[in-house]
Amino acid sequence: MAVRHRLVHRPPSDVWAVLADPSRYGEWVVGPSDSTPLDASWPEVGSRLGYTVRLGPWSGEGTTTVRHVDPGRELELEAAFGALGTARIFLQLKPWGEETLVVCDEHPLRGLGGTLHNPVSDAALQLRHRGMLARLARTVEQDHHRSGHA
Repeated sequence: MAVRHRLVHRPPSDVWAVLADPSRYGEWVVGPSDSTPLDASWPEVGSRLGYTVRLGPWSGEGTTTVRHVDPGRELELEAAFGALGTARIFLQLKPWGEETLVVCDEHPLRGLGGTLHNPVSDAALQLRHRGMLARLARTVEQDHHRSGHA
């Protein structure tokens, strides 16, 4: 299991605004090049978004489904990518003064990814999370600066 955290220099409501917008996942999630809401109810339990992963000339489609939500605090997702199987991704927002501590817990759940799960794949997830949480922080913090707030 790969768990990582990042302090975002904005309140939880600003972080949640980005998490609650399924069209923005391509901006901060490492891997997908874009995302599209498949259900208008995102991020309600059972709602989905589609995403595309591109590697050179190759591309593949996946789907992410909301499995648990506590608005403004927790979002638990199951990301499915064909034969690779699915992964559980749990994002938790903790108020930290005027900022937000974002905790990401991810592990393979079903399929080939779950079968081959090992310490090496956990290390790869740690690297992915480092980049993903940095991108999330940058996205949230830049939104705030673009809106003209101090």
